[in-house]
Amino acid sequence: MTGAELLTAVLLGAGAFVALTSALGVLRMPDFFSRIHPAGENESLGQTLIIAGLIVAAGPGGTALKLLLVWGFLMMTAPAATHALTRAAWQDGRRPWSRDDDGPAPPTPPRAGGAST
Repeated sequence: MTGAELLTAVLLGAGAFVALTSALGVLRMPDFFSRIHPAGENESLGQTLIIAGLIVAAGPGGTALKLLLVWGFLMMTAPAATHALTRAAWQDGRRPWSRDDDGPAPPTPPRAGGAST
């Protein structure tokens, strides 16, 4: 295994790990505003690691340049989209959940296997 292949594997593995933990974060968070944070992390860090791994695998050339352009487009549009979604939710009347709220806590997702405690 060459150094480039090893670096590609590490970057892709790290990107996949960030994407997986972000997905778990979206499932575990109690409200919309909390869920948007791990989704945004995946948009920035996870995609950057995966695209970096693909660039290393592609080597110098046209494909690497196209991947850099895709990365630049994602870095410009993804945070703006996250901000727009959050602002729209705020204007719609949604408010972040806190433990001090008078209402009941938001429902938690069921545990694996269907058993809830």
